[in-house]
Amino acid sequence: MPDLEPPDTHYVSAAIGWLELGNLVEARAELDLVQVAQKNNPDVLEVRWVLSAKEEHWEEALHLARELIHAAPGRSSGWLHQSYALRRVPEGGVKKAWEALLPIFDRFPKEPIISYNLSCYACQMQLMEAARVWLKRALFIGGKEKYKRMALQDPDLKALWEEIKRL
Repeated sequence: MPDLEPPDTHYVSAAIGWLELGNLVEARAELDLVQVAQKNNPDVLEVRWVLSAKEEHWEEALHLARELIHAAPGRSSGWLHQSYALRRVPEGGVKKAWEALLPIFDRFPKEPIISYNLSCYACQMQLMEAARVWLKRALFIGGKEKYKRMALQDPDLKALWEEIKRL
């Protein structure tokens, strides 16, 4: 797929700016200006997914994540977005998110957020030993202090907070 070119790059940049300002209506309006031929460009899909997630339109977000996987299977973000949305769609849940993301670790072994999310899902399913292992991987891959700070603020990992503080 060809790279985005003006004016589409401007629309996507403006949408990102509006998202950062919390104006979802203007962000969607900017994305609606992108040429139809570029609607499935991975960069456009990424921003559309963020917008859908912020709007909590999880079925749309799941669809966009799957389009992103199809358009750019080498990007870990599509797989992460899919599991995140799967957790939140009515027919989904933590177990489905876990099942979708678990096999992806082997494709992206150096992507710390995959291990981190697997730790969160394991913790929520009461698979505490698995949660510990995945969290330790995320700390090792992504940086101990950064991921420790994240974990101590993440309600998904609350059951492990006392252990995490001692790491």
